Amino acid sequence: MLNKPVLVESLIVFSIVLCVHAVVWDRYSWCAVALAIQAFYVQFKWDRLLQQGGAVFQFRSTANSGLLPASMVIPLLGIAMKERCKAAGIVYFERFGIVVASTGMLVALFLSVIAVGITKPVPTNTCILTGVAGSIIIYTMKHSLTVSEVIEVLEVLLIFVYLSMILLYLLPRCFTPGEALLVLGGISFVLNQLIKRSLNVIEGRGEPIDFFLLVAVIGVIILGLFFTVLFIFMDSGTWISSMFFHMMTAVLGLGVIMPWLYRLIRRNPLFWLLQFLFQTQTRVYLLIYWTFLAASACGIVFYQNTKRSSESKKHQASTITRKYFHFIVVATYVPGLIYDRQLLYVAAVLCLAVFIFLEYIRYFRIKPLGQTLRYLLSLFLDERDSGPLILTHIYLLLGMSLPVWLFPRSCAPKGALSGAGALVPYAGVLAVGVGDTMASVFGSTMGEIKWPGTKKTFEGTMTAVFAQIIAVALILIFDSSVNLNSSYAWILVSVSLVSLLEAYTTQIDNLLLPLYLQIMLMV
Repeated sequence: MLNKPVLVESLIVFSIVLCVHAVVWDRYSWCAVALAIQAFYVQFKWDRLLQQGGAVFQFRSTANSGLLPASMVIPLLGIAMKERCKAAGIVYFERFGIVVASTGMLVALFLSVIAVGITKPVPTNTCILTGVAGSIIIYTMKHSLTVSEVIEVLEVLLIFVYLSMILLYLLPRCFTPGEALLVLGGISFVLNQLIKRSLNVIEGRGEPIDFFLLVAVIGVIILGLFFTVLFIFMDSGTWISSMFFHMMTAVLGLGVIMPWLYRLIRRNPLFWLLQFLFQTQTRVYLLIYWTFLAASACGIVFYQNTKRSSESKKHQASTITRKYFHFIVVATYVPGLIYDRQLLYVAAVLCLAVFIFLEYIRYFRIKPLGQTLRYLLSLFLDERDSGPLILTHIYLLLGMSLPVWLFPRSCAPKGALSGAGALVPYAGVLAVGVGDTMASVFGSTMGEIKWPGTKKTFEGTMTAVFAQIIAVALILIFDSSVNLNSSYAWILVSVSLVSLLEAYTTQIDNLLLPLYLQIMLMV
């Protein structure tokens, strides 16, 4: 039997799925419900495989498989995007939403088939459910997608299969199956979009900041794969290897990534970036302010490490100490969302590239900073960083940035959605920056009534809900572009369900919660 927390987590996810499709019910709703039911049953098989050590790859052992909550994210995002763009009359992005939903369903179904296939003895009932769900999804895709869209979906699936085999082998214990589905599925989709747009460059199709995101994400991943293969044959901790690392980074950046970006945006990427960053006085003020906050975050890291040095026993940063970074991130994102969202979009991409590059330096022990970063960041490790990579800070950045990056600007009149959709760019701030932070701080300090089967407390969850409601009120006061049109009940339901999910999920909440809140607000 599934344990009680997993059952409650599944019930919350089913509630979100039903809430979404109570608003948006069409042929894709049958597919989503069928996918959710079969993912629930297959999740049990994945959990048993992880407990028995029967999985093909090594996954994170401190959490359940998380297949159900992860399986529903991409399909629901696609469905929500489709409905928003259909209402705005933007046919191109309506079809794009259908492709996103279909791709998410097929990738999740593929991961389910793998679990069923390696389970011994073969679970007959689960096989039947998977077959029924697969038949419904494939039948719907056959009658909904054009030939070119079917090919695009299959391309993403093929990329996902190869990426999974490579990265899950190279990075053991870094992901649960659900987290692997979200992260690798997202990377696969981004890579396919970049290849598609590079081969079909049309003047005026797409904004430079969108191309900048695609090229930056794929560029740093290619960089990591290149050095992973290279350092199999040589010691990465020597000065010669470190010099070669920096030299090849410059070669790949200037010789591959920059020309690739130039082909897409039709101008010099460096000149475009500098002109973009310093285009207005507001942007200069924001950059200065963000630089101060970055320096403050570095100061916290150094200060906490001096405390560790002065103590005889092993010292680890407390939960409240780690939440300092959440407060800093909220202070970073809110002014950007209010005053200049495009600048925030680009700055978040740059910050993601820097975070991943610094993680390469730490992981490969590249001189002169590799060992120092290992020492400094080891203070902030928790049970989720059980693999060779430290990803929690990257997940925090992604959780705050994805609602900004995935915001359907082309389907939003005057750059803003109406009703609860106006809060979509704030989904990361609300779910992670406010809700998760308040739940953790108040739950760990004043919480007494624990949710059954978890370490999370009732007081922490209630505080998270109230804090997000207060945050929404403050957003209404300070951001004139937000107009909720009396959709307060839906916002309350959304933040309540996501806060309950935070209490019961064992997945990376920094990544999962903003996406579910974004889905609820978009519909």
